[in-house]
Amino acid sequence: MKKFLLFLAFLILFIVGFFGYTFYSTGYFREVNAVNNFGPTYAELELPGVEDMALARADSLVILSVDDRAKRRQGESGLHGLYLIDLKEEKLQALELTKDLPFPLFPHGISIYPLDSGTYRLMVINHVDGKHSVESFLLSGKTLQHIETITGPELMSPNDLVLVSPEAFYYSNDHGSKSSLGIFAENYLGAKLANVGYYDGESFRIVAEDLAYPNGLAYDKNQDLLYVASSRGFLVRVFSVTEDGSLEKLEDIKTQTGVDNIELDENEKLWIGCHPNLITFAAYASGKKEISPSEIITIDYQKGQAPQQEIIWTDPGSQMSASSVALPFGDFLFLGNVMDEKMLILKKN
Repeated sequence: MKKFLLFLAFLILFIVGFFGYTFYSTGYFREVNAVNNFGPTYAELELPGVEDMALARADSLVILSVDDRAKRRQGESGLHGLYLIDLKEEKLQALELTKDLPFPLFPHGISIYPLDSGTYRLMVINHVDGKHSVESFLLSGKTLQHIETITGPELMSPNDLVLVSPEAFYYSNDHGSKSSLGIFAENYLGAKLANVGYYDGESFRIVAEDLAYPNGLAYDKNQDLLYVASSRGFLVRVFSVTEDGSLEKLEDIKTQTGVDNIELDENEKLWIGCHPNLITFAAYASGKKEISPSEIITIDYQKGQAPQQEIIWTDPGSQMSASSVALPFGDFLFLGNVMDEKMLILKKN
């Protein structure tokens, strides 16, 4: 009887510890109120699931990765593909770029790289029927031409990518496990089993491991740095990029929020869409909750200096749920999300 009671006590302590750690480390107890340190809402675009964005800065074009995940979750057909906003036009509206593609495109992370004047290489992660690929395009003006499909077993669970040349890119595998037990450990225990890979234009290789749900990526070419958002780790990992594309870890920047996609402004400051409560976000994504809180933060990082963080915008989910990306341009800030029915555009006062 004593052994049984001892075992029962240990079991109860384990269960309490498991749930306590999971809820605490995912931000469940955090209260999220409305905060706006940027400016009021300028416009709302009725586009669902604008999960990621890319900026063609020289031509004032924003490319949107659109997927109506809410409808797909319900077994319905919804909008999906790449859209373009011309910021030179007075009325901001989205133009569909991929309606004539001969294959389905359910985009996730996207990245853009300037080529000649007015032309860009654009790559996007595509998920179709459980299979993953990277689709490569040429953007010329407002015309998109498909170049090639890149795939391989190293694309285990690709989430985001960032181009470092017209052909080479880094990408994040947000899970490293295929078993349900391993995925459970990654999602709820924060097991560091996922990784970052590198494609040099010809082949893949894994260049960073031991990451908890790596998500958004950004490359700072001026400092030769790669930033990797670890959503489950509540941190941004900073790597130094070597000449052959390998990565050397410099440090972890703790963020106290579930960081998603990372964008760099003209001063190399990081703008990050975040999920401050991952448990609520998971329930929202599965259709068990109607809203999920949003948060936008910035990080000013310089080698040898302490990172400077700032909260720019938070919302409990009443204005926009599940923010995943924040892209600044001039006086505007474009806010996207995982599966809300609209995106927001803020404008400085």
